[in-house]
Amino acid sequence: MVTLKNEYLQVEINELGAELTSVRSLENDLEYIWRADKKIWGRHAPILFPIVGRLKDDHYEYKGTSYEMHQHGFARDSVFEVVDSSDTHATLKLIDNDKTHKMYPFEFELAVSFDLKDHELHETYRVYNPDAENHLLFSVGGHPGFNTNLGADQTFEDVKLSVAPKQSYSQIPLKAPLNDADNAFPIDFTKSIPLTHETFKEDAIILELHDPETTVMLDNTKNDHGVALTVENAPYVGVWSPYPAEGSFVCIEPWWGIADSVNSTGKLEEKMGMNDLKPQSEASQSFEISFF
Repeated sequence: MVTLKNEYLQVEINELGAELTSVRSLENDLEYIWRADKKIWGRHAPILFPIVGRLKDDHYEYKGTSYEMHQHGFARDSVFEVVDSSDTHATLKLIDNDKTHKMYPFEFELAVSFDLKDHELHETYRVYNPDAENHLLFSVGGHPGFNTNLGADQTFEDVKLSVAPKQSYSQIPLKAPLNDADNAFPIDFTKSIPLTHETFKEDAIILELHDPETTVMLDNTKNDHGVALTVENAPYVGVWSPYPAEGSFVCIEPWWGIADSVNSTGKLEEKMGMNDLKPQSEASQSFEISFF
């Protein structure tokens, strides 16, 4: 376990999945990250790579070969190597190996960096293609789950969801587990939306993003505590909580990728939301979380 700490927050990161498992306030002892109750959702903040969401029938085809891969890819269940760390910084890395090649026939390096500054945690994904000849096709994303009970008398129904810029967004519906982008519809975020568990009856709220910077915030009507996640240049963000199981958390998920569409051909080169990385080049994606 990797621990970061400053005068305001203590952060814990597991080498398994490079998963953020705890962000605790040293000022009031609040725990902001979901504690991974397996009866409801047994994860904290998994990293999604090399796919986001589900593949149609959990398979894809690449250069005439069929590969099986399950929801959100394999990074969340892989052991990362800690390559750099200090009191307020850590970088963990995953490199392709024989096991990943059975699911994903690419060379890659995925480096995940965490930087703690005041009341904020900055998270960066750097994907490098070491192959001298072949392109790297990938998606990547975050899936942090945030506790919604941040006060003694607070309930899930006290939580509000806000998005900035305050405007109408295009929401992509899910025909579980695939996206139905052809039937996207507008959702009004000119003001905050009160949450209930029924908000997620149809699965995640998936927004298409077109602004260079978007902030998604969870706060509540009972106290001044919450979180705000700001992401740059992501095409999508998902907001999710389980249903009908009722967990006291909401995930805010910045995505550089998306689940297969209902019209998917199954070919990786044609998959919606894939990133194409040239040989021996790098892509960087990042977001920051403010805890208050």
